[in-house]
Amino acid sequence: MDIKMITFQEHGDDRGQLIALETQKEIPFDIKRVYYMYETGLNVRRGYHAHKSLKQVLICIHGSCKIHLDDGKENTEVILDKPNVGLYVDNLLWREIYDFSRGAVLMVLASEYYDEKDYIRDYRKFIEYTKMEKK
Repeated sequence: MDIKMITFQEHGDDRGQLIALETQKEIPFDIKRVYYMYETGLNVRRGYHAHKSLKQVLICIHGSCKIHLDDGKENTEVILDKPNVGLYVDNLLWREIYDFSRGAVLMVLASEYYDEKDYIRDYRKFIEYTKMEKK
């Protein structure tokens, strides 16, 4: 599985740090939706889905969390713990997000507007769908 981490350029001085993210520059798609998760319980797992078309960049802008990715053949785990590093998550990747540190804030930049029809929320259906797509 090809995992793409994006390190964002930091602009800073004695006043602090700033990161600017632009469509088709730092983010490899047009951003149509931004959302973030916070105050997530310590033993909570989120996600449990894949997307048919949507692509995302996940950035833990405060604290840390882990991302489990599965393409139907391989699994991997990524730790997000730097606000200047994002994880590019392509379509057709099952994701689970967990092990949030206290105070963690996970921001997600998405390539599409919310569309429930784009979600695959059942793991068995995800495996079936990925097999059909690869034919």
